[in-house]
Amino acid sequence: MYGPDPTTKHPMVGFPQICFIKNTVTNPNIIIGDYTYFDDPEDSENFERNVLYHYPFIGDKLIIGKFCALAQGVKFIMNGANHKLSGFSTYPFQIFGNGWEQAMPKPGELPFKGDTVIGNDVWIGYEAIVMPGVTIADGAIVAAKSVVVSDVPPYTIVGGNPARVIRQRFADEVIATLLEIAWWDWSIKTISQSLEAIVAADIDALRSCDVRS
Repeated sequence: MYGPDPTTKHPMVGFPQICFIKNTVTNPNIIIGDYTYFDDPEDSENFERNVLYHYPFIGDKLIIGKFCALAQGVKFIMNGANHKLSGFSTYPFQIFGNGWEQAMPKPGELPFKGDTVIGNDVWIGYEAIVMPGVTIADGAIVAAKSVVVSDVPPYTIVGGNPARVIRQRFADEVIATLLEIAWWDWSIKTISQSLEAIVAADIDALRSCDVRS
């Protein structure tokens, strides 16, 4: 057997706060990759409660790749949180009806920033918040309690409110090779046999494990 069963909810026996959330999410607009886990001692199976203002009539997606680590309290704010900004009042009168629907925003008046996309092998720290339409690229790290308002480059550490670049994890040429190798797309057998290289920082060793090369 190679690694834990990706179809199980709780891969660590006796430790239910860790959950492979692909197996618990029911909303078709939330797409989760294999082995991505949510760490929550209160209710790890209810990840969807942390995806806020995700109204079906808006249609935006939350896409999270494989092998991501999501800490307790991580929140994703979706486009449904946006209010019209161009008028004197931002109050959403139209949602209450009873004659107030006359204030319904015209197409294009509500801010819409697209899907929220989290790459592969991303670590998002405790109580971080990700705002609508943000892309956090492969291998990035988001520090605890950060508020991510703009895209995060691959293999970059960000932190703060708003989150800013703290440092790039590796040299440009190493990052380019990592993105080309994309070990998370290998078979789980190859990944399991290559763990020492994956968790190390020897790019030549990792490259030698790539059965496609």
